[in-house]
Amino acid sequence: MGSWRLVSYEVRDGAGALVGYPLGNDAVGYLVYTVDGFMSVQLMRLGRSRYQAGGLGDGTDAESAEAARGYVAYAGRYHVERDSIVVHYPEVSLFPNWVHTPAAREVVLVEPRLELTNPETLPYGGRELTAVLLWERFE
Repeated sequence: MGSWRLVSYEVRDGAGALVGYPLGNDAVGYLVYTVDGFMSVQLMRLGRSRYQAGGLGDGTDAESAEAARGYVAYAGRYHVERDSIVVHYPEVSLFPNWVHTPAAREVVLVEPRLELTNPETLPYGGRELTAVLLWERFE
């Protein structure tokens, strides 16, 4: 439980070799787990372009697509299985395919750092990759 700040978000191939950083090697983000079983995660590429128009819904289709490609967000319930697995149950997500789709993450906690890894490869950019996110406790 608690609040965490992103240290790194990378993807690896089936052999564990680094493939890249989906949101850049300087991505920023926050992860929150509450005591009552709620979680929220927000990740963002730094330097995303601002919309030319000032309103939230006033971006062009191209601006909106670019903004979405540089952002990952979902929130919902979670529970811990064995001390090494956390399962997220997104109720809202920027990526619609994740809504109501359980997402297991392997957990390695060595205070003040938390590493979350999807235990199976997932499709990303036409390849099957493993996401590894490293977090540091936010004080």
